[in-house]
Amino acid sequence: MSMKNSEINQWTEVIGPKRSAFFLNLAELIQYRDLIFLFVKRDFVTLYKQTILGPIWYLIQPILTTITFTVIFGKMAKISTDGIPPILFYLAGVTCWGYFAECFNKTSSTFKTNQGLFGKVYFPRIVMPISVVMSCMVKFFIQFLLFLCFVLYYSFETSINVNIYVLALPLLLILMAGISLGFGIIFSSLTTKYRDLTFLLAFGVQLLMYLSPVIYPVSAISGVYQKIMFFNPISHIIETFRYAFLGVGQVSYMGIGYSTCFMFLILFIGIVIFNKIEKNFMDTI
Repeated sequence: MSMKNSEINQWTEVIGPKRSAFFLNLAELIQYRDLIFLFVKRDFVTLYKQTILGPIWYLIQPILTTITFTVIFGKMAKISTDGIPPILFYLAGVTCWGYFAECFNKTSSTFKTNQGLFGKVYFPRIVMPISVVMSCMVKFFIQFLLFLCFVLYYSFETSINVNIYVLALPLLLILMAGISLGFGIIFSSLTTKYRDLTFLLAFGVQLLMYLSPVIYPVSAISGVYQKIMFFNPISHIIETFRYAFLGVGQVSYMGIGYSTCFMFLILFIGIVIFNKIEKNFMDTI
C-alpha cells in the first residue's frame, strides 16, 4: 500500500539555520531540558569518578584555599577582615569567587572540549554552557553548606549578624551565573579562531580575583581604587554575600543594579557572538 506524499513529508523536526544572531530559541531550550540535566549529571558523576575521595574534594578545595589565604593574607600580611574571624571572611569570598571562576573557565572551552560531540549530533549548542553553569551550581551549594557550618560554629564564639539580605542569595547566584556564562561563551567563541586568548584567560581570571574583594574588604581601600572596584560587577555580589551572612561589608543598591545591567549586557553580547561563531566553528577549530 502506497503512502501519500503529504504523509511522507510530515517530519517530526526540521533543523535549519538561525534567522538572526540575536535569536535565542527559548522554546527549543525547554524542549532539550532533559539533555541539559543529563549533561549536569554527567559532569557531576564523572569528574571525581576515578578519585579516592570523590565529591569530598568539593569540600577540601575551599578549605585548603581558605587556610592558605588566612596564613598569607591574614597572619603574614595582616590584611583587615572587618573584625570577622579570617576563616569566615576568606571562606565567604572563596565560595562566591570559586563558583564564578569555575563557570567562567569551563564555559570558555565549550567549543574546544565538545567539538567531537558537536560534529556528530544536533542539539542547541548553548545547551552545553548552560549545563556547565548548572553543574557548577551543585558544587556551589555543597560548599555553601560547608560555609554555613563554619558560620554556625563561630556564632557561639563571636557576633555574627546574619540578616534579611540572605533572601538575596538567589539573585546573587543568578548574577554570578549570568556574568560567567556571558564572559565564558564570548571567550569560547573567540578562541575557536584566536587560540592565544586561552593563555590570556588564566591570567585574566587571576587578575580579576585580585580586583575583587575576595582577600580584602572594600573598606580597606579608598580613593580611586574604590572607584575602580565599583566597576567590577563581582565585587558588589561578594560584598552583599558577606554582609548577608556575616554582617560586615556594605550593600550598595546602585552596585547591585549595575551588576544586573552588566549581566544582561554581557549575556546579550555573548549570545550574539556565540550564534555567529557556531554556524561554522567546525571549519576553524
